[in-house]
Amino acid sequence: MSQAVQPWRRMRREAAALREAVRAAPRRTVVTESVWAALALLCALAPIWLIPPAHPVMAALLGVWAVLLVPARRVYPALAVLCCVPVVAGANVWAVVVVPCVVWSAARRIAPARRARGVVGVSAAGSVLASIAAQSFSGLPQVPYLLADAGVSALFILLPALSGLMLGRRRPLTGLLRERNAYLEQARFLTERAARMEERARIAGEMHDLLGHRIGLISMHAGALQLAAERQAPPLAAQAELLHSTAGTAMQELRGILGVLRHQSDGETGERGTREDLSALVADSRNAGADAELHWNATGPADADARTRQAVHRVTREGLANALKHAPGAPVRVGFHDEGDRVVVTVVNDAPPVPCSPGDGNRSGLVGLRERISLLGGALDAGPRPEGGFALSARIPARPDVPHVYAMSSEAVSGGAGSRPLLSTEVLTWPRLLGGGCAAMLVLLPTVAGTLALLIMAVLH
Repeated sequence: MSQAVQPWRRMRREAAALREAVRAAPRRTVVTESVWAALALLCALAPIWLIPPAHPVMAALLGVWAVLLVPARRVYPALAVLCCVPVVAGANVWAVVVVPCVVWSAARRIAPARRARGVVGVSAAGSVLASIAAQSFSGLPQVPYLLADAGVSALFILLPALSGLMLGRRRPLTGLLRERNAYLEQARFLTERAARMEERARIAGEMHDLLGHRIGLISMHAGALQLAAERQAPPLAAQAELLHSTAGTAMQELRGILGVLRHQSDGETGERGTREDLSALVADSRNAGADAELHWNATGPADADARTRQAVHRVTREGLANALKHAPGAPVRVGFHDEGDRVVVTVVNDAPPVPCSPGDGNRSGLVGLRERISLLGGALDAGPRPEGGFALSARIPARPDVPHVYAMSSEAVSGGAGSRPLLSTEVLTWPRLLGGGCAAMLVLLPTVAGTLALLIMAVLH
């Protein structure tokens, strides 16, 4: 009793596994397989009612059997090829049309190729033997009928299987070509990145040797001037001290730029954009003669990203420098407040007490600021005020989603100057697809011709 129950349980487990496989399959695959099964059902059973055969029940059973082979070819490809034998040897000519499609699709999924050739050979020989056995009930089969059976087996089993094996063997080659193309593109990307980093390092070295040396000399002479002014001209001591501190700040900023060129993060970025940093910028502007003040309306950007704090520092410094240059003597107000996920920094100056001629600036500083903030996902507004003066405002995400400036992705490199877009994998696979596909399709031409001839003969009969 238990031995009889075990096969039943095994069948139930197989059925449950098939249901889970259907549920887990992509929707497109399920729809495609359903359409193919419906077409096979229409081809195998519809002509039975239009042209009644001699044995309609047997023809209907063979049609249903052929339809079941359509989904089975994906899960059990070898078994599906073997189960084509009764359809080829049966009396339903319309169901035979389904056999080449099943064999062609199933042979591609059988691995290794030696096993596929064995399964196809057994199926072809079995279809010939089954046809001979079916004809022996009405007498000994004649030689023309034997040749016809062999031809049917070749047309509906051997040739479709050969075409499927050619395409199945081509599939790993196509995957290998895709991997090779991806490897070459990655190697080209790494080579370009190494060349770019080397060029940036060379530029950084030249800037350090030339500008660093000059700024160092300026800072040294400014320090000497400050000491001399304190002894000989005390009223000029403050200006000499400002010149000395400005030279030191320029050297620090030069080191930050060199760090960017060398893909090194700026260690001082974490101290910028804070309340103390903005207060220091405002104090430097006061020392330079500006009437500047800071309005801090936030608890502090302690949780803001380092790039956001750096951008806040840049906007404040650029706004104060422009106000000092283009509106000397005008009051300047620096404001900062946060909006949860964004921070807002504004630099607003009134109209200067004495009208000044337009400066010779080219707005390159604002262009650079707008580019920096747009990369972080923010927005910069700059323009004259209706009541006079100028307003600079920036809204910057507190935690930008964009990658760091120092992180070089393949998307950023491919869109840069001097680099080509990545090649599509289809560039390498399509020519080989046409070559191998044409050969496989040529093998199927006799099968298509034989199928049409068989259907025409069935209709005429």
